[in-house]
Amino acid sequence: MAMSRHELDEREFGNLIGSDKVEGTAVYGPDDAKIGSIERVMIDKASGRVSYAVLGFGGFLGLGNDHYPLPWQSLKYDTALGGYRTGITESQLRGAPRYREEGEWNWSDIAATRALNDYYGVPVV
Repeated sequence: MAMSRHELDEREFGNLIGSDKVEGTAVYGPDDAKIGSIERVMIDKASGRVSYAVLGFGGFLGLGNDHYPLPWQSLKYDTALGGYRTGITESQLRGAPRYREEGEWNWSDIAATRALNDYYGVPVV
């Protein structure tokens, strides 16, 4: 017997959340202002850990968004806000590595990923 959406929602407790629940979740800056929404998460194939969240930012009604890969550890879920909080400011985000709606991040480009991690001060492991 299949579970209803409501039953599935009630069963998501504890430290785990489905990727479909993360996608679309708001991201708030240090001043509690919404700066964008998570469009997808990038999972390391070998470890199974989430490495990055891609933040949609800018545009109007989802059109013309820029996409900003953020290190997953830069986000913390805030139950009071009902979304993720980051210490990254909007001005920092405007200068961050990104790709446009018509493009795509080259996740296999080690130099680009290193530059992304360097921008956010993420240690390379």
